[in-house]
Amino acid sequence: MTPRSVGSSQSTRNVWSGVFFGVGLAGFIDEVVFHQLLHWHHFYDRATPAIGLVSDGLFHAVSWVATVVALLMFADLRRRRAFHRQLWLAGLLIGTGGFQLYDGLVQHKLLRLHQIRYVPEVLVYDVVWNLVAAAVLAAGIALLLRARKGSAD
Repeated sequence: MTPRSVGSSQSTRNVWSGVFFGVGLAGFIDEVVFHQLLHWHHFYDRATPAIGLVSDGLFHAVSWVATVVALLMFADLRRRRAFHRQLWLAGLLIGTGGFQLYDGLVQHKLLRLHQIRYVPEVLVYDVVWNLVAAAVLAAGIALLLRARKGSAD
């Protein structure tokens, strides 16, 4: 389906479905890789390890809610024959990059809920984390603009 054949509200729903899926995907990867496999941090590290585990569980639940919402929206778009892959992928990249950038700037630095890793040279980890997040976010915005430009032609 081309962007031209997708109505404005359906176009928006494609993007939001992708955003929710991207947030859920970023949360899942963060939780599994950095929390469970590498043991670098918990969602909330300013209390006991038990509180850290509970916070991880809540974080995982929120990630799953975002994923389920995304998939329900995705199924509805497919049922209505209004799914547009490029808009959805743009949303996915925006959700993933936006979530990671929010995590890196707000949760790591502003609120200090946790650090990416507890090492003396955390700046290297912060820079890589935020640059990758910004690149994914920028790629999503570029794809969204390209998809919307294509619908205007």
